Amino acid sequence: MKKQLLLIIVFLVTLSGFSQNTYVFLGSYNRDKSAEAIQIYQLDTLNGKLTKITGAKDIINPSYLTVSPNGKYIYACTDTKTPNAGSVSSFEFNADQKSLTFLNKQSSGGENPVYVSVHKNGKWLVNGNYTEGSVSVHPVLENGKIDSIAQNFKYSEGSIHPERQKSSHVHSTIFSPQFDYLFLPDLGADKIHCYQFNETKKQPLTEAAIPFTKTDLQAGPRHFTFHPNQKYGYCIEEMSGTISVYEYGNGTLKKIQRIKTHKDKYEGFSESSDIHISPDGKFLYASNRGKENNIAVFSIDADGLLKNIGYQSTFGKHPRVFAIDESGKFLIASNVNTGNVIVFRRNQKTGLLKKTGKEIKMQDVSCVQIKQILKIKLL
Repeated sequence: MKKQLLLIIVFLVTLSGFSQNTYVFLGSYNRDKSAEAIQIYQLDTLNGKLTKITGAKDIINPSYLTVSPNGKYIYACTDTKTPNAGSVSSFEFNADQKSLTFLNKQSSGGENPVYVSVHKNGKWLVNGNYTEGSVSVHPVLENGKIDSIAQNFKYSEGSIHPERQKSSHVHSTIFSPQFDYLFLPDLGADKIHCYQFNETKKQPLTEAAIPFTKTDLQAGPRHFTFHPNQKYGYCIEEMSGTISVYEYGNGTLKKIQRIKTHKDKYEGFSESSDIHISPDGKFLYASNRGKENNIAVFSIDADGLLKNIGYQSTFGKHPRVFAIDESGKFLIASNVNTGNVIVFRRNQKTGLLKKTGKEIKMQDVSCVQIKQILKIKLL
């Protein structure tokens, strides 16, 4: 029976045509319900050109997006920066029909949701709420809709900054490489919270053996990423403009380096915001917003340590989120205050960036995600 099934699969594959299309998903701070607050483009992976595919209206402030592992569903933090509100919303993306359809939304479990992530099995959604300093876990149904909250944890502890750290501000929800732990950088508390994540349980989060890692005071940990080799983790610290490098293993973080993201001769305040590693694990990129408005480029040594090798202007103001495509050829940055999205080509040998000349405009654009979606068609 297995042999027959294998022969059928081989036959179908032989009669099929394959295409690997790359799509770019943009979110924004947009209170105008008549405007497309979410937009989707197709990326030409030869020249970096972006071609509009579809969009969605009637949404308030979909400030951060994530894409399901199969590319069928888009999840957004919605009603952000809205008093006494906060939600997460689900949309179905049909690449063939070039459509984006609203499915449903649920309470985010706190005010001002700023980050949302999906488990690799596509069955769990986690969002972080900045203003109230909390994290919520939602089951995801078979049809892509978000179910009501299964767990919600709130924090109250702050740190030493008199204005920005009066209380907790969870800024991202990051799964470990094996998706068995969840890390929560907390800008307000100068901590990275940690939970074990058991995907088989109705309430998957339990406190880890080491429930948090303290960062430097007034660092303001914001976003976090893991190296492809799964041995190292990198946390960008918004308030101090630094990156802390950690050795990683079984839910534990051990700091081995702290390095600044801004230029040596830089004078004036600049916040760090987003952080990503190239697919080959050789280079790390970090965005600075405020005075500098650039992407800092670092090489990554075999021991996980960083070395700064350059800076690239984002040709706009306030680069909040950027993304690297799965082939590693392109980096795309979103500039909130100037409402422009810039496509850069990555030199995969040197790690440096060069503007392709391809640019689009979108009011208050705040987030960019990139996803390759495989299509199989019978010939």
